[in-house]
Amino acid sequence: MILLAVLILVAAILYSSVGHAGASGYLAAMALVGVAPEVMKPTALALNILVASIATARYWRAGHFYWAAFWPFVIGSVPLAFVGGAVTLPHYLYQPAVGLILLYTAYRLARSTTGRDGPALEKEVGVPVLPAVVSGGAIGLLSGLTGTGGGIFLSPLLLFTGWAGTRPTAGVSAAFILANSAAGLAGNVASVQNLPPQIPYWAVAAAVGGIVGSELGSRRLSGVGIRRALAVVLVIAGVKLVFT
Repeated sequence: MILLAVLILVAAILYSSVGHAGASGYLAAMALVGVAPEVMKPTALALNILVASIATARYWRAGHFYWAAFWPFVIGSVPLAFVGGAVTLPHYLYQPAVGLILLYTAYRLARSTTGRDGPALEKEVGVPVLPAVVSGGAIGLLSGLTGTGGGIFLSPLLLFTGWAGTRPTAGVSAAFILANSAAGLAGNVASVQNLPPQIPYWAVAAAVGGIVGSELGSRRLSGVGIRRALAVVLVIAGVKLVFT
């Protein structure tokens, strides 16, 4: 319990510093310590809602949330996140799916430390509505199925296309993750009964991490070394889920 709380704390700090809530980090931590698959999804979503709420409030107050860049993605994502949340994948599909998500996240984290992850300038926000709705729907379905918030897909999309700069991307991603995580959990409320008794301790760790990370992120403080270290952890956890 203590080891997982520490891992959750580190994941929450790292992810909230870039406007994410840490679901893929929580999934990796739970995979590493052997948490049952039926517990992983609702636990990751519950912690995501908590941290995303903190991050959204922080980035909003810092002036980094842009409604024009948020609503097109959410219109497409929330209904499909609800649908995805209602679907319980069998273990032999869920574990490889989450494993691949973790490996993809590790790739994005490693790439973000090289300075080759697309435009990161503070620029005007310009999101085309139709492509945003379609891509939001795809991200929402995937987030609901796997128990992630979708920020690991939205952030690279916003940055690579040049639709938003670094700080606006973080602010929009935090609110997007909150909406998707809530929809995913609402789509399968019955899964809440699988939440472990230790979750209050993990929630405290996640909340502290969310407060610290979002404060650092709103001031644009990055941690390249921590990102690379977490990328290694994600690779280990992803390989474990895919091949076991």
